[in-house]
Amino acid sequence: MANNQILLIEPGYKNKYPPLGLMKIAQYHGPNGTQDRVVFIKGLDKRVLGQAWDRIYVTTLFSFEYKRIADTIDFAIEASGGRRDKVFVGGIAASLMHDDFVHESRWRGIRFIKGLLSEAPAKALQLDDFSDELYAEDQYGTPIEDLIPDYSILEQVDYKYPVSDAYFTYASRGCIRKCSFCGVPKLEGDQRDAKSITSIVRGVEKLYGAKKDLTLMDNNVVASARFKEIIAEIRDLGFTPGAKLKRGRLAVQRRVDFNQGVDARILCQDKMYLRELSTICLRPLRIAFDHTGLKKPYEQAIRYANEFGLTELSNYMLYNFHDTPRDLFERMRLNVALNVELGIRIWSFPMRFQPTNRKDRTFVGEHWSRYQLRSMQLVLQATHGVVSGQPEFFSHAFGSSPEEFESILMLPHHFIFNREWYELHGGKPEFEDFKVQFSALDSDERGELLQLLSSTDPKGFSRLEAKASAPRVRKILRFYTPLAKSDEAQIWKTPRAVSAVPDDERVEDAGLNEDVEDFVEQESQDDLVEVRS
Repeated sequence: MANNQILLIEPGYKNKYPPLGLMKIAQYHGPNGTQDRVVFIKGLDKRVLGQAWDRIYVTTLFSFEYKRIADTIDFAIEASGGRRDKVFVGGIAASLMHDDFVHESRWRGIRFIKGLLSEAPAKALQLDDFSDELYAEDQYGTPIEDLIPDYSILEQVDYKYPVSDAYFTYASRGCIRKCSFCGVPKLEGDQRDAKSITSIVRGVEKLYGAKKDLTLMDNNVVASARFKEIIAEIRDLGFTPGAKLKRGRLAVQRRVDFNQGVDARILCQDKMYLRELSTICLRPLRIAFDHTGLKKPYEQAIRYANEFGLTELSNYMLYNFHDTPRDLFERMRLNVALNVELGIRIWSFPMRFQPTNRKDRTFVGEHWSRYQLRSMQLVLQATHGVVSGQPEFFSHAFGSSPEEFESILMLPHHFIFNREWYELHGGKPEFEDFKVQFSALDSDERGELLQLLSSTDPKGFSRLEAKASAPRVRKILRFYTPLAKSDEAQIWKTPRAVSAVPDDERVEDAGLNEDVEDFVEQESQDDLVEVRS
């Protein structure tokens, strides 16, 4: 049975990596599989409406993109002509929030797939053999999870994924840890070996040509009992230090990226781990530093990395969990100190914690406030999501002490968003006036100010003065009123700094700019499209 019409849909959010699950489903249905016609779209592409689709697959990513995902599912139902039994939804959010999706009455009849498609296709897709469903007889075929990704579908969309010229695969699945903030235990379970890297690489080469990079999406590769074998396999594939891929007359630098990071608690136990990692063209070395309790193993891992010549590092920093703003500052500052001492380069990427089953990004940790989190998002947007290890950059963006960092988080948001204008250009007199008044506030007054600012959206700041009990708080609140559209537009004519970090090295956090987009929208800045680029 061939020539069926298969539609694959990825919601229209921004993401760094192509949808690996849909790429494998495309392989199952494509010319090397059941020989169906496969169409891939990103977002709500109305050109697919009015066509008869035999099956529609929707992938999901971050749970806080729930609204966009929901709109995409509704669109899939419309594209199916109301035939919900033809719609299948899977991926991270659909797995972590499975009950929420299943119990939504308007989606009754849709099949929501939890976890990986690691069983035979008919079983993994919950197909009913008794209702003569499409490919319901495939009870013993190769699991879709084990198929070679179909790279050809990426050519069907205009969206350009920052990372696409790479072999995407796993050396291991799951994790030995059970971190309460992480969704991996629910998604993948305990750590186990995955299919041979070599078989995936050779399969991709045969069908789609050689790829420049090797992107391994393991959650904790150094915890694998086969760690040394995995590294040896990578070396045998040609991904050694300085390796290049020839494309015609050109030769491009190759690299290996364990994009989910490696575990400092294991790295620090034996130099063997960093010695082995130094034998492949790893760039950058990504290490998680989720709380200050990891300071000792993290620092030791960095020193071992430097000893073996791994001097380009990337660092994940969870915040808004059990940490405080001061905790986050100290972790960021440690990287600056290590950069200076060792002469290395560590790019830090703070990642805001959100419960894995929450439908938005409004969660506020026990030691943070709503206003501080919003400020942090704006600071990160101004730095393009990166904490540089350069002391001058760091102190300007985040302050030179925990106290200064907390003060930055209490700045009026348009001061943060337009930092250069208020520190160096026409807004400087107003900024200096604010600093004088802010420095005069005692701790109780700052607490009251922060509580008031966290009690409402920016559009309600102009009404806060009537609620303030302290005269100095009442007086300083005038600085927090959002700017008029014409004033903001004038500020945006001033040139702004450009990030030095390429898109393919950034951490995938689709929510980084959401608060910024809300900020612009609430200020009615319809013409300030630069922030969305």
